[in-house]
This record gives sequence, structure tokens and C-alpha cells, in this order.
Amino acid sequence: MTVVYYSSSSNYTHAFAQKLRAAGQHCVRLPLLTKDDTLLMEEPFVLITPTYGAGPRRGAVPKQVIKFLNVPQNRELLCGVIGAGNTNFGETYCQAAHIVAQKCQVPLLYRFELLGLPEDVRNVNEGLNRLWKQKLQRRA
Repeated sequence: MTVVYYSSSSNYTHAFAQKLRAAGQHCVRLPLLTKDDTLLMEEPFVLITPTYGAGPRRGAVPKQVIKFLNVPQNRELLCGVIGAGNTNFGETYCQAAHIVAQKCQVPLLYRFELLGLPEDVRNVNEGLNRLWKQKLQRRA
């Protein structure tokens, strides 16, 4: 089971993913540029996405995430979404995760701000471990 994430050159989401990796999660980063090939997933995964854009719902989902989720096989294997954001943006906080969850009909599992706090890493890691265990039990 894998955590797929997009992080811009600011590396906020990357820093959070590195903390998850240190906690034992397998994390894979989406390409930074849309001209690069995207990933093709072969196992269930959870997506971590930051929010971008100039206004509510406008450009909130990074283009790299859209390109990745436009691959039908990737959408089929998506188990849930985690949002990264900044509470200074008010009601658009983690808007990309809400949009992806709604469009792909998967749960929004968690939201964290900026680099995430140690408790965010702990909560996400524990939640992912429970999710992976449930997925494995259903396969058995």
C-alpha cells in the first residue's frame, strides 16, 4: 500500500511525506512538472494533495494531481484523500482534497496545516495502518 503525494517546490507536503516515510509508510511523489510522465499505480493508495488557486474551487487541484487522476487505473485504486493546506485561506482550506474526494467518491481522511504537527503525523500514520489492514483483510 502506498501514499502518493504532490508537493510543489515549496516542499511543505514533501516534508510531511518524509515524516510518514520515517514512520514506516511507503510514499511516492508525483512529478513536479506536468510535462513529465505521471505515475501508474498498481496497488491501492491514498493521495495527499495541497490546495492552490485564486479562489473557491478555481484551480484548487494541482494540475499534476489532475493528470495523475485522469488515468482510469489510478482513479480505481484511490482509497482516500488527505489534504494539506493553510488555515489562513479560510473556507478554501484543503479545498483540493474536498474536490478530489467528491469527484472520485472516496473519503476525505484527514487535513493538516503546512508541514503538519507531530500529532498530525501520528494520526495519519495510525489511520493509514488501519486502512491498509482493512484492505488486506478484505483481500483474504
